[in-house]
Amino acid sequence: MSARSVRTLIVAGLSVVALAACTSNTPEAEKNDNPPANSGVAAGKNDEPGQKVRIGFSAPAADHGWMGAITKATQAEAKKYSDIELIVAEGTNDVNLQISQVETFINQKVDAIVLLPFDGAALTPVAIKAMEAGITVVNVDREFDSTFAARTTILGDNKGMGISAGTYICQELKGKKDAVIAEIAGIDSLPLTQARSQGFKEALADCGLKVSNRVAAEFTVESGEKAAANLLQAAPKLDAIWNHDDDQGVGVMAAIKNSGRKEFFVVGGAGSANVMRDIKSGANLLRATVIYPSTQGADGVRLARLLVQKKALGDLVEVEVPRTIQLYAPVVTKDNVDQYLPTAFES
Repeated sequence: MSARSVRTLIVAGLSVVALAACTSNTPEAEKNDNPPANSGVAAGKNDEPGQKVRIGFSAPAADHGWMGAITKATQAEAKKYSDIELIVAEGTNDVNLQISQVETFINQKVDAIVLLPFDGAALTPVAIKAMEAGITVVNVDREFDSTFAARTTILGDNKGMGISAGTYICQELKGKKDAVIAEIAGIDSLPLTQARSQGFKEALADCGLKVSNRVAAEFTVESGEKAAANLLQAAPKLDAIWNHDDDQGVGVMAAIKNSGRKEFFVVGGAGSANVMRDIKSGANLLRATVIYPSTQGADGVRLARLLVQKKALGDLVEVEVPRTIQLYAPVVTKDNVDQYLPTAFES
């Protein structure tokens, strides 16, 4: 059985689990004289006001569309709950300043800290300090070096992005074994870029394809345009391009437009609103994008609230919030774009 077939079976299995989670055969009159500590956490009850929760939030500077969306979504989510007080530190790429921000939260005796570290390793010691002070820490996106640094970690799926992109391209090319596939990566030195490329490589290999041309950009418009121009000059024929990042994709699409070429299609990455609008309208060669959720900070706030109020995820039987949650990397196409546009970020 191929890896793609296995993935199909897994998705089908998860659909059955999801359906089971939404239904119940337990009679309403059934009584439990010894309910667990976190009983009464049905999905509807989790949103009911409870204990006041003071949450400190810190993230890198919003110098990228996706990062700006993280902070914006986090603030918007906190406003939905009358029992949340969100204290937002100014976004910074200065590790020492971010450490100082966390220390301030500790001194303020907040109930929880939702932290997207600029550098996970560098912020690990101060996150451990917060946990030891009895503060619930939720680690977002960039992982700490120690499991003792956070109660819960919420992540995107970088390798899954590559797998989703590669699988979609395989499906679109329908077994065209001589297809020429190109990849425009982000910063090659970053583990997230390496994971995305590895997933892409594995998915393509599953249908007998490979990356024929690869260049790397730097997650910026300017670097995306330069990398794409170099790629197009080096590859006279292409069938598909996967661009890792929709922010740098603004430059990528500018280079493609300037080239006048139209023999291939483009798959984006991260899930920006402008890319989704282009997919919906069919205005250019963009046919799909792969989501890297900008809701992670917002999800972190909700998890912090549940943890402090000693609640659980309503759709799980388990009475505790999971230690690690990894968000899915779905493919957005013209067929489902309206589902994802409301939570997309602007590049």
